Amino acid sequence: MKTIQVQGSQGVSTIYVGESLRNVGKYLPEGRKCVIITDINVKKYYEQDFPTGSSMLPIDVITISTGEEIKTLATVEIIFRELIVIGADRSTFILGIGGGIVCDITGFAASIYMRGVEFGFVSTTLLSQVDASVGGKNGVNFDSYKNMVGVFCQPKFVICDTALLKTLPSDEISNGFAEIVKHALIADAPMLDYIEVNTEKALALDSQVIARLVEDSVKLKASVVQKDEKESGERKKLNFGHTLAHALEKLKPIGHGRAVSIGMVAASSFSAKKGLITDSECKRIRKVLKSLNLPIDLNDLVNPFNELLNKSDSSMNGLSCFMDEIFSAMTKDKKKDKDKISFVFLNGIGNCIVEKITFKDLQQLFMKSNKRMRI
Repeated sequence: MKTIQVQGSQGVSTIYVGESLRNVGKYLPEGRKCVIITDINVKKYYEQDFPTGSSMLPIDVITISTGEEIKTLATVEIIFRELIVIGADRSTFILGIGGGIVCDITGFAASIYMRGVEFGFVSTTLLSQVDASVGGKNGVNFDSYKNMVGVFCQPKFVICDTALLKTLPSDEISNGFAEIVKHALIADAPMLDYIEVNTEKALALDSQVIARLVEDSVKLKASVVQKDEKESGERKKLNFGHTLAHALEKLKPIGHGRAVSIGMVAASSFSAKKGLITDSECKRIRKVLKSLNLPIDLNDLVNPFNELLNKSDSSMNGLSCFMDEIFSAMTKDKKKDKDKISFVFLNGIGNCIVEKITFKDLQQLFMKSNKRMRI
């Protein structure tokens, strides 16, 4: 087990990589009421490993559904009503056991219930272990806009139990690899080398390979968050590939990692257009993502977007309409500042820069790069 800490404005958040769900009870505060928030799938597979508390202080379980469509204020309201019924007060500790959606909803709900109660996570998916559960960003979607309502608040602890990944479908594993590749591209070139050499083992969830990739990703993200907890500067680099990704996710829930993969290919193409990386580096990025079963262009996602492409009898008009929908969603990204947005470009493998660009310039880059993106 590896222990990594983040010193936040409200205290220390500790991440335990390789710890087991079965041991989470020893991290819960003694003598205080605890409530678990989980989803129906995690409860089905792992309820027998949940802590139960004692006869004097039993642990209640709140179960929510699954899917991006439930990551809303309406779900948070349901949780609040259940917390009130079971008598949760300011001394209550809330434990989220699940993937990114459970962690985001739990962290957000705990941060604003009674003006904030302590919380922690047991992260059960690769995507949440390397991204959503670490760093203190908690939020929900609003009118399909990604994480439009949220807070910065660190969990007391995060347990990344890599043994739980064995029950995940392959698409969900690939979603996590997208964020791992992102970390490599923006700040850790040797990690990309390691992924290329160990792709088959990574896909097979080899314990040593997965443990190293999760640990390295958590260390990198923790280091960035330590410098810039509330995303005023350095932390913006973690948004590489996310501007287009969030736009795609607004149009269809295709999976965060899959959307980020396409967004990274686009951002890499934009970086090449600016002369920051080479065409061969772009090809390398596409090859790595493809080898991890991730989409690298919009053609890989043609089925989810058929209704948008079919808005006109003319395929060109349909494509134009589709592109307009994507760009319209990008202009509503929460990272915008008037007519500009902070966009992350690669400056070589393992390095990146953040530049504020106008939406007009972003649209020009987007349209000029269509051939590179095969859309």
